[in-house]
Amino acid sequence: MRKKINRRQFLQMSTVGLGAVSLLHVKDSQAYLPEFPVGQRLGRTFYTVEIKTKPDPESETVKTVYNDHILVLNREIIGKPYTTYWKKRIWYETPEGFIPAISVQPVRNEPNVPLTELPVYGATAGMWAEVTVPFVDIYLDGTEPKSPRLKETIDPRFYYSQVLWIDGISSGANNEPIYHVTERHGSYGDVFWADARAFRPITPEDVAPISPEIDNKYIVVDIDHQTISCFENDQEILFARVASGAKYNYEGLRVDKWATPPGDHHLVSRKYISLHMAGGDSKASGYEEFAVSWNSIFASGGVAIHSTYWHNNYGEMLSHGCVNVEPDVAKFVFRWTRPDTPYDPGVIEVQDYSGTIVKVIDHEITG
Repeated sequence: MRKKINRRQFLQMSTVGLGAVSLLHVKDSQAYLPEFPVGQRLGRTFYTVEIKTKPDPESETVKTVYNDHILVLNREIIGKPYTTYWKKRIWYETPEGFIPAISVQPVRNEPNVPLTELPVYGATAGMWAEVTVPFVDIYLDGTEPKSPRLKETIDPRFYYSQVLWIDGISSGANNEPIYHVTERHGSYGDVFWADARAFRPITPEDVAPISPEIDNKYIVVDIDHQTISCFENDQEILFARVASGAKYNYEGLRVDKWATPPGDHHLVSRKYISLHMAGGDSKASGYEEFAVSWNSIFASGGVAIHSTYWHNNYGEMLSHGCVNVEPDVAKFVFRWTRPDTPYDPGVIEVQDYSGTIVKVIDHEITG
């Protein structure tokens, strides 16, 4: 069972200074990771979903599980699709039954040995770190949340593959190490405490450029086939599925404001190791996502190639214009494309046309 801290304990945590980089003691705070299975392929459910006796929507329901339920994934198999996503035939076999793959984020449980002192890679002590467990509860360091989404969230968490900035280390009531966690770019200003074991430190070597000696690089995003390809000297070196911008609304009408803009985009203009994303109308099509990792922005309006932790539905047009890819793909694109991004502060903006070209092909428009 997870033992949580209450609002009063949140406030007590906010009084702790962050100047020191060695272990401090934060009274009355607690941070516990659930007992996730270790050494197995796992899945985290995104929403309420039924586990079936067979990989078939019409088969008997074994049980209903809710968001953030963790399952062991034995294997992928081909089954019958749900009507809504008729192309999605992949299911996961689990010890509990069968579950459609689009409802599950593939994750691992790889807890880390917490640091007792923060590294110094730039002007101040701090580090980027990746969540390597299915999820970790986060505790607000402050009196009231500033993020609109956080104000409505009962159990705020960070999820597997998200990347955050760590700028402080402390300890909870039982001397468990906890990190002070922030979003350096794009956030409303909220900061948190979280179990240190959930975060794998990222070093400058982990974000070093890939093939920097090669000048002839470009990317092709194929909207019709929902794929991305990276080319070096006209040779394809990476191919993956994407989820691009939605071209149609729920009534089947074309909506250009959501579509990934077609054409030759002359450069990757900005890159962020991690970025808080928000936009749209909060009452309708608005969105807000925390700590989106490995962002390579290539078109006006902040259109980017970036990782995704909130869906596993690649091959469908469903974003607000960006090109969603799996975390490993996003990280490769981030490191491989130009401009090169400094570890600290983890953002770069080009002032010329030296960035990597991105070609977005939409045959419905170009023929």
